[in-house]
Amino acid sequence: HLLLFLLFVGPFNCFASYSRATELFYSLNEGLPAGVLIGSLARDLRLPVAAGQRPAAPQPPLSFTLASHGLGGQYVQLDNRSGELHTSAMEIDREELCVESSEATVFGGAAAASSSSSPSPDTCLLLLDVLVLPQEYFRLVKVKIAIQDVNDNAPRFPVPHICLSVPENAPVNTRLAIEHPALDPDVGTNSVQTYRLRDNYGVFTLDVEENESGERTPYLIVMGALDRETREEYVTVIIAEDGGTPPLMGSATLTIGISDINDNCPQFSDSQLNVTLYGNSTLGTHVATVHAVDMDLGSNAQIAYSYSQKVPQPSRDLFHLNESKGTITLSSKVDGDTPRLHRLIILGNGPGCIPAVITVLVTIIKVLMRPPEVVPRFIANEAEGVVYLKELEPINTPIAFFTIKDPDEKYKVNCYLDGDGPFRLSPYKPYNNEYLLETTKPLDYETQQLYEISVVAWNSEGFHANKVIKVQVLDDNDNSPVFSQQLIELSIEENNVPNAFLTKLHATDADSGERGQVSYFLGPDAPSYFSLDKTTGVLTVSTQLDREEKEKYRYTVKAVDSGFPPRESIATVTITVLDKNDNSPRFINKDFSFFVPENFPGFGEIGVISVTDADAGQNGWVALSVLNGSDIFVIDTGKGVLRAKVSLDREQQSSYILWIEAVDGGDPALSSTAKITILLLDINDNPPLVLFPQSNMSYLLVLPSTLPGSPITEVYAVDKDTGMNAVIAYSIIGRRGPRPESFRIDPKTGNITLEESLMQNDYGLYRLLVKVSDHGYPEPLHSTVMVNLFVNDTVSNESYIESLLRKEPDISVEEKQPQISIEPTHKKMESASCMPTLVALSIISLGSIALVTGMGIYICLRKGKKHHRADENLEVQIPLNGRISLHMLEKKPMEISNI
Repeated sequence: HLLLFLLFVGPFNCFASYSRATELFYSLNEGLPAGVLIGSLARDLRLPVAAGQRPAAPQPPLSFTLASHGLGGQYVQLDNRSGELHTSAMEIDREELCVESSEATVFGGAAAASSSSSPSPDTCLLLLDVLVLPQEYFRLVKVKIAIQDVNDNAPRFPVPHICLSVPENAPVNTRLAIEHPALDPDVGTNSVQTYRLRDNYGVFTLDVEENESGERTPYLIVMGALDRETREEYVTVIIAEDGGTPPLMGSATLTIGISDINDNCPQFSDSQLNVTLYGNSTLGTHVATVHAVDMDLGSNAQIAYSYSQKVPQPSRDLFHLNESKGTITLSSKVDGDTPRLHRLIILGNGPGCIPAVITVLVTIIKVLMRPPEVVPRFIANEAEGVVYLKELEPINTPIAFFTIKDPDEKYKVNCYLDGDGPFRLSPYKPYNNEYLLETTKPLDYETQQLYEISVVAWNSEGFHANKVIKVQVLDDNDNSPVFSQQLIELSIEENNVPNAFLTKLHATDADSGERGQVSYFLGPDAPSYFSLDKTTGVLTVSTQLDREEKEKYRYTVKAVDSGFPPRESIATVTITVLDKNDNSPRFINKDFSFFVPENFPGFGEIGVISVTDADAGQNGWVALSVLNGSDIFVIDTGKGVLRAKVSLDREQQSSYILWIEAVDGGDPALSSTAKITILLLDINDNPPLVLFPQSNMSYLLVLPSTLPGSPITEVYAVDKDTGMNAVIAYSIIGRRGPRPESFRIDPKTGNITLEESLMQNDYGLYRLLVKVSDHGYPEPLHSTVMVNLFVNDTVSNESYIESLLRKEPDISVEEKQPQISIEPTHKKMESASCMPTLVALSIISLGSIALVTGMGIYICLRKGKKHHRADENLEVQIPLNGRISLHMLEKKPMEISNI
């Protein structure tokens, strides 16, 4: 185009009256189909021809050409002659075309051309350069197509879940910006316009603020009082809606969390707690526990317990207060000087709060007699009053010896075991007041991990003492992992995506700690493309499965714990690959050929079309149909048997080409086609057809002066069959006339010639019955024709000849079979000598030797020409194969009288 521009503009720019740069502006909606008219350049440029004006002199036609085929040329089609601009097959997407532009982008429906208007600066433009030729109208046209937006995109939040935190003391009308506003690639009113909440709980609403650049940000507004202690979270849905018609919407989950502030102080449920304590209580005896509650969270809810300054120091020394737990224990021994009543004022201190107050009144009861004492001596491992035993320890495993003492040594002391569990406390003989604690059956960690029992001793006065013992059962690796299912049956469709999820295996181990941690492994029989996550038990397949390659998989998986030695269990995984319609029907051959004899009976079996489909079930069902020739041929859908509805005639059509379609039962269905060639084999079902002579009543005048060997006439016939069935032989099977042997017929060409010279007594009508026979197998067919020859100088009485022809000829039929070779031969007739004629003439007219000599020379020359024509006639051959077009055959013109 640049070359054309230089050639035309350079030398002839002074003649280009219309040569100038022009700008046209069009508007078009995005997403239109191909062929929508955008505008007509010829009309909008007001070219003289386009305006209907006729130039004074004939001018070359206008030509419109895109100067470049860049991005813009992909979306439009320009008619080079009319200058009409249409949309192309590539659909215009404004958001894709102007993806990097912050300007508004649009694609429009009807094209409204306006060369005077110009696009706004925020429009998405498609720019084209068009050259108008020839030189008389040359100009470079700048075409700007404004792509108008349609509402084809819904608002979409960048994240599906938005979290927002609001302090519980937020005042009404507090505004909080939502950091992830919805995005909409559309522009103008088609972009996001409003936001709303599906459920505002009566305390929230939304507002939208628009900045200078036109971006809209949603704000959450608090409309009511919030209290985290009443409700700490609100979950709703935020909906963004654009301004299109109809409007499109997008949504995300909005979680509003209420953050805590220190707005609650510790509180005791009671103001006073009364406790009694025996004077003989041992050090560390639990006296009481105070507990305050703070409704706040975290550090705002931390409580520290302390004595009030009003509590005297002796009470502080006697009773220990745990600052974090609020437990009060006996820290000093009670003696006779210890006061019997203690008022303990305890404060519950929270951050920034006035302390909560509770009073604990402790009354000490004086004991005159001392209770028995229980002294343990542990055999098993013990720490801080807890005995540790392994599970599966044998029966009668000793735990501890207990010695029972009476401090006053004057009372009888009894001892027994209090509590449930497989334990027994029995006297250890021969010692007095000695008892042995032992197991009565093996312990099972999975059944119970902790036992609490008491050894109780009491004397005859009713005083008693007890020793609490906790037995902690230690776990051993005595349990194997157990699968939830021993046989895991799975199914997956073939052609799956790589690393497709199959299932998540789950096995449990009743053991604790590492002994109960289960790892998963594939068995040795698992194919390499299956993967099993060791920790999670997620089973995946890394490659695409093909049902036609393998339909079922069966292998083992193991669950192994982390004990020592490790224990394991095995489960079996079976995977069935479900069929998808991914295989088209397949013919065993691309082309099928069948040879069928003609006149084959209707609905007879021509052949079987074999087709397979590797898919299963309905996807593998194949239906066959004939795409062409369905009015003649039909195919059995199930068996694939091809049949003809009617008998076929080779002479009407020698071959058929069919296209067979195989369609499977899938959805969507797949198909394939095969080419079927049906060749009809010829059978001898057509006798030769005599084309000449055309009637048994026609005759030919033969002059008596005809020389021997001269061709008289011919019999011409054709056969619609082919091959040997169409090879024709001619023979005379019946004769009648004065001297019927005077004529013979060539068995190959059908030419009839004169054998002997005709005398005066040979005048008259000759009737030759000619048999035309083919070489068909197994039975040759034939036709007959009557050849009538009238030997005379002239035809003086035509009615007499006609009467002879109407009479039934009395001709005896000869059964002699004509002999003819298959290969064509050329037989040249030997030239007859001119000498007998010359001798006869010299005897009759000795006086006219010169005249006779001249006549002899004339006759010889004429006879030579006849022999030449006879040789040409002998070279005419009937084709052995193919069809004979009767209109294409050229026949030698002959003079014949057919009266």
